[in-house]
Amino acid sequence: MREIKVTDVSLRDGIQSLLATRVRTEDMLEAIEILDKCGFWSLEVWGGATFDVCLRYLKEDPWERLRKFKERAKNTKLEMLLRGQNVVGYRHYPDDVVEEFVKKAYDNGIEVFRIFDALNDTRNMKKAIETAKKVGAIVKGVLSYTISPVHTVEYYVNVARELVDMGIDIISIKDQAGILSPKVAYELVSALKSEFPDYPVHLHTQTTADLAEMAQLKGIEAGADMIDTACYSLSGQTSHPPGETMIYVLREFGYKVPVNTALYKKVGDIMREVRNKYKKYDVLPPYPDIEVLIHQVPGGMISNFISQLKEQNLEDKLEEVLEEVKRVREDLGYPPLVTPTSQIVGTQAFLNIIHGERYKVVTKETKDYVKGLYGRPPAPIKEEVIRKILGDEKPIYDIRPADLLEPELDKIREEAKEAGARTEEDILSYALFPVVAKEFFEWREKVEKGELPPVPMEEMEEEQKGECKAPVEFYVTVHGEQYHVEIAGKGEEDPTKKTFFIRLDGQLEEVQLQPLRIVEASPGAVVELGEAAPVVSKRPKPKGVGDVTSPITGKVVNIKVNVGDEVKEGDVLLVVEAMKMENEIHSPIDGVVEEIFVRVGETVNPDEVLIRINPKKKRKRK
Repeated sequence: MREIKVTDVSLRDGIQSLLATRVRTEDMLEAIEILDKCGFWSLEVWGGATFDVCLRYLKEDPWERLRKFKERAKNTKLEMLLRGQNVVGYRHYPDDVVEEFVKKAYDNGIEVFRIFDALNDTRNMKKAIETAKKVGAIVKGVLSYTISPVHTVEYYVNVARELVDMGIDIISIKDQAGILSPKVAYELVSALKSEFPDYPVHLHTQTTADLAEMAQLKGIEAGADMIDTACYSLSGQTSHPPGETMIYVLREFGYKVPVNTALYKKVGDIMREVRNKYKKYDVLPPYPDIEVLIHQVPGGMISNFISQLKEQNLEDKLEEVLEEVKRVREDLGYPPLVTPTSQIVGTQAFLNIIHGERYKVVTKETKDYVKGLYGRPPAPIKEEVIRKILGDEKPIYDIRPADLLEPELDKIREEAKEAGARTEEDILSYALFPVVAKEFFEWREKVEKGELPPVPMEEMEEEQKGECKAPVEFYVTVHGEQYHVEIAGKGEEDPTKKTFFIRLDGQLEEVQLQPLRIVEASPGAVVELGEAAPVVSKRPKPKGVGDVTSPITGKVVNIKVNVGDEVKEGDVLLVVEAMKMENEIHSPIDGVVEEIFVRVGETVNPDEVLIRINPKKKRKRK
């Protein structure tokens, strides 16, 4: 009787695929204690988008999440998804960052590393594999599955051969978009088992188009040894097959599956309630997405993609953007749509649509991809796209991208500490996400001092007294300008005054007001205040050729000029992060920086002047 090993992915890919990764750690602790007793081969609980989302949105320390999980999972190996040289971020990091991250992840509880590269460029996986093996971890070397003229069974066998030569323990097929058919699953697993008979083959395939259960069954018939599943309440749609069902079916066929399904159902019952709690992120339709067989956008991205489009007030553009995703992917040499290439292709498609001209505006990441800084594309990038994005610059595909990067950790150590880092793990968080980590450190310190509530405003629950829910969110129009307002109470007991947190168009203010009453929390809401709220200055509207704006709503992460600097047309002035990608904002003219209206960390919108360039003054750079 052949044994099939099962990894549960509910607490990582389940919540990432269905709930935009927004589930807080405290809501998963009971589940992991039971999962630990079920008999799974491993529990995938970390990596992927969880690291970024913990810091950026939940204001949680991702390292602390891992430690809490490890405290409660004493019997089962914990697993993470690692993006090779991208670690858990969206760019290539130097080797010293990759090495230290893998070591600290292992020290904090990770025993299994599922390591992939979005382009299947094994050069980008080498350092992570080497380090994980050195510390004694188990390594799954990943084949990122996609469909294109170049992605054949032979192609994947060749990638697997390179990974085996690097010392991996398990060959893992990663079907992040849920497009692996039963036929190809059988053919691919058969070829891998024939070529590498001593290596276990693992199947990770998502249910977006409802192919996954069939693909898993045919893959197991062909010799696959391991599969990923989710508990019933976090399965289906863009997630994974329900483990309870798959185990039942496999046992009927005579396979041994050492999982306690009665306990597994208890986990599903718990996470059903958790899913209901986070229903505002549960935005996917209840039926299969058959279009994924065409656009190939993965499950982990699609729910986040919808949320990001809503943040831009452009959710009606989803179908148009998905059509453009297909064209951009072909232009860029058919990269598998998995982080970070899914974000690169998706964001570029979005920019192409909103600007009405393809590649008129490109993200820094798109330019770096075309240049070769993410590795070798699976197929050649179209020459006209290279010319439009790079001009006369030539791409480099024969160099391992990380070999171009200088070590970073020692250089940023003091900078990270000044930003609020307290531990080596904090320093790594800062190395990966400098602006986001700094915001988290500042928030953490204010919480400890009692200056901010212990959870982000958007996560605050209804106050105990029940006067109003927190936060109340609405839009206010004043003299033709619309303002996005969120108000939450701090919960102090003061009969005369109360402290409120007011976020106006992304900028947070703490004010003391006399009792506040929301008459109607909806568009056009009437808000009555005992005292006037503080006036938040607005950036001017563009009117001159030197007024610099952002093409997209986002957060300022870098300002590269100062007032008085002379700039030339095309110089990078600042960087705005949107949809997890960095957008370089260029000078539209030659001139001198006259005014800067933003600071790092502020949220900006299109049609606001961020920097004003005076085309008349001329002054030499110092």
